[in-house]
Amino acid sequence: MKNSSFKWILPLLALVALSGCGPNGKKTLDFSIVYGILAGLALVLFLLCFLSRLHRPWLQLLFGSVAVVNAGYFLLSVTGSLAMAIWANRLSYLGSVFLPLAMLMLILELCHIRPARWLTVSLFVLSLLVFLISASYPWLHIYYESMELRFAGGVPVLDKTYGPWHILYLFYLLGYMLAMIWAVAWSWIRKKAGSPAQSLLMCVAVLINIGVWLTEQFFRFDFELLSLSYIISELFLLGLSLVSHENRRLLDEAKTAQKPAPAPVGPEYAEQLAYMKANLPTLTATEQTVYRLYLSGKSSQEIRLELDITENTLKYHNKNIYSKLGISSRKQLLLLGAALEAEN
Repeated sequence: MKNSSFKWILPLLALVALSGCGPNGKKTLDFSIVYGILAGLALVLFLLCFLSRLHRPWLQLLFGSVAVVNAGYFLLSVTGSLAMAIWANRLSYLGSVFLPLAMLMLILELCHIRPARWLTVSLFVLSLLVFLISASYPWLHIYYESMELRFAGGVPVLDKTYGPWHILYLFYLLGYMLAMIWAVAWSWIRKKAGSPAQSLLMCVAVLINIGVWLTEQFFRFDFELLSLSYIISELFLLGLSLVSHENRRLLDEAKTAQKPAPAPVGPEYAEQLAYMKANLPTLTATEQTVYRLYLSGKSSQEIRLELDITENTLKYHNKNIYSKLGISSRKQLLLLGAALEAEN
């Protein structure tokens, strides 16, 4: 995916933002049309992300969540019955609870922070539980006590009376927002982010949603501002991902260009070299990948991040590779492996 693929998006966002109001705040475009444009735009962005070369699950989950949220807002704006409005509200919540999870994981990835697998699974389960609680009405009245559908100027509005458990969503969002701020601050202090500009953009992406969400808590708007701020935030994170992806590619190319010529292997290694060559096919697919990454100059930490494996798992693969190839150290692997590549 190239940056030029998105050059038309910002003008379209500006058009959408201005189309809802004319002079003195007079509405010139029905909200359902605006929601429809935003929902279509979010879907297009998701498809572009899914079909791009950026095969990053958290980025795809982020774009998918924003598409689901905006689809829910659009359905709510065209509904004609309370039952349909409730389902539309559930759909928007489905995207809303997984969106901060995807945003946090993507920011951690950009900050080179690798969370434990158990934490990732726990956060996913927590998101699912929060969604189930928010979708429990009318069977349970813990999140919403009541819902009523009214029409203001022909526009459907879902009036909700919150229940005692609604504050759960407040703590849920604040927890994620604080975690994102911590990740950005930690990466800036430890100089883990690519540049100060990257840290600043990550802060902007987080603070946009914090500001919009807090604004909607204290001021009542007919239009859901989050439907627009989510798209702006995902564009920020998409831009950061593209920059990070390109920087990593350039760094890999630089490492390859600077890679020294392999040292010559003496006749004393001839038997060991032949044994290694004969047993290379016995490596599993994952072991082959680890072997090639070592030869490309990757460090253990870089391999763990690229394959998303733990240190113990990498040690297990190393042990198997050494045993199968008849070598005893990383130094031997690089020396003999480079010699085999030179032969080929």
